Amino acid sequence: MIKTEGLTKYFGNIKAIDNLNLHIKEGEVFGLLGPNGAGKTTTVRMLNTLTLPTSGRAEIDGLDVVKQANEVKRLIGVSPQELNLDKELTGRENLRLHGLLHRMKGREERIEELLKWAGLSDRADNLVRTYSGGMQRRLLVGRAIMHRPKVLFLDEPTVGLDPQVRRQIWDIIRDLTRQGVTILLTTHYIEEAEMLCHRVGILNHGELIALGTPRELKAKVGHFVVESLDNGVTNYRLFNTRENAYKFAEQRADDVFIRESNLEDVFIKLTGERIVR
Repeated sequence: MIKTEGLTKYFGNIKAIDNLNLHIKEGEVFGLLGPNGAGKTTTVRMLNTLTLPTSGRAEIDGLDVVKQANEVKRLIGVSPQELNLDKELTGRENLRLHGLLHRMKGREERIEELLKWAGLSDRADNLVRTYSGGMQRRLLVGRAIMHRPKVLFLDEPTVGLDPQVRRQIWDIIRDLTRQGVTILLTTHYIEEAEMLCHRVGILNHGELIALGTPRELKAKVGHFVVESLDNGVTNYRLFNTRENAYKFAEQRADDVFIRESNLEDVFIKLTGERIVR
C-alpha cells in the first residue's frame, strides 16, 4: 500500500532522510520510531504530498506521490502532530468543513457516525477551543478519516496526553485496524509502538537502522536486560536468555535490575543513544 524507493530529502546541506526503502502492506499498522530530529515527520510529509523529496520516489496504492499528488490526497487521511483544528468552529462544523472540501455525499450521516465513534456527540456543538486536549485529538483523528481514506498517517497522535486518554486513542486506532485501514504511526512512546504496530522501523539521523516486528527486533539484541549503576551511570546489558542474565547479575556486587527488553533497548543497542521524549 505504501512503497518508497531511495527516498531522500535535503534541507540545504542537511540530509533529513537518507535513501529510505519501505514497503508497508495493506491493513498494516507500521510504526516509525526515533528521537526528535530523526526524520519521522519529514517522512510523513513527503508521503502525504506536503514536502517534495529531493530524490527517490514514493507510492500510495500504486500512485506516485509527486506526479499524482491530487489522486493520492483522495486516498489518504492525515492527523498531524500539531492540533490544527479550527478552534472558533464547533466539532460538528470542523467535520462538515472537511466533508465539503472533499465534496462528500452523505456528509451529515458521516458526521453523526464519527461524533459517536469519537465519543463527542454530547459536545458536538461546542466550540473546539472549549475542548480538552484528548477531545481535540479524538476530533483530529475523526476529521482525518471523514472521507474514508485507505491510508491514515498519525504523527505523534498521543503526544502530551495523560495515560487514560492515550489508551482511548489506542482503542480508536485498533478499531480502524479492524476496518482495514493502513496506518503509518510515528511515536516517541515505546509502549505505544509495541502495543499497536505490526512492524516497526527505527530511524536515526535520517537513516533506517532497523526494521521488523517488535519481537524480531528484540530477538536481534536480546530478550532480557540487566541494569546496573556504574559510577553514577546506568548501564544496560542484554542477554538472549533469562538464565544468562541471572548468571551475570550474580557476579555483580552492587544492586541490579533484571527485566524483559523493549524497543528502546533495541534503539540504545544500535545507536548508543536514548530516545528523548
